[in-house]
Amino acid sequence: MRQSPSERPKAPPPIEVARADHGAFMDRIYRRQRHIYDLTRKYFLLGRDTLIARIEVRDGDRVLEIGCGTARNLIHLARRYPSAQLFGIDASNEMLKSARTKLSCVGIRNQVQLAHCLAEKFSPGTVFGSRDPFDTIFFSYSLSMIPRWQAALDRALLSLRTGRSLWVVDFWDQRSLPNWFAVILQRWLSVFHVHHRPELLEYFH
Repeated sequence: MRQSPSERPKAPPPIEVARADHGAFMDRIYRRQRHIYDLTRKYFLLGRDTLIARIEVRDGDRVLEIGCGTARNLIHLARRYPSAQLFGIDASNEMLKSARTKLSCVGIRNQVQLAHCLAEKFSPGTVFGSRDPFDTIFFSYSLSMIPRWQAALDRALLSLRTGRSLWVVDFWDQRSLPNWFAVILQRWLSVFHVHHRPELLEYFH
């Protein structure tokens, strides 16, 4: 999704977080899951590598992932675009523990900046100490877990450089999947409070 000057949203009013303890809630979910997250999610978080392959990154670009989890996607981007400046935020401190460990293990800790932050409260100046806009922002299977997802998108667009792009990959209606797999997937996702958002495309329009 590209953004023109006339489409830039107005700054949203002060936000009351729908789930005041959402960060703590995410920590409870992922305190143990984070250790096996990447191993188990590769079977149903489809489309992540397609997004990484298609995403537009130029030399020196500032790229932000909202809901970065274990930094799996940021690591792939760092290897693909070593001159990019990469950033990630997540609501879960537990997931960020795994992310920082992984970044250190692969030796790219200095290329990626991570921060604990709710997506609907994100402000680049407050979180990363710079008001410079981002050239690319993406959500990878995170919008479906953000209670105030509309506010999260608005915050992202406010932080995006004019003319650059925002990317989203997430769960949809599973029509292309075998019925048995879709049923198992939906039951699994309900455990983690993942919500299908059919109104997302209308909101984009």
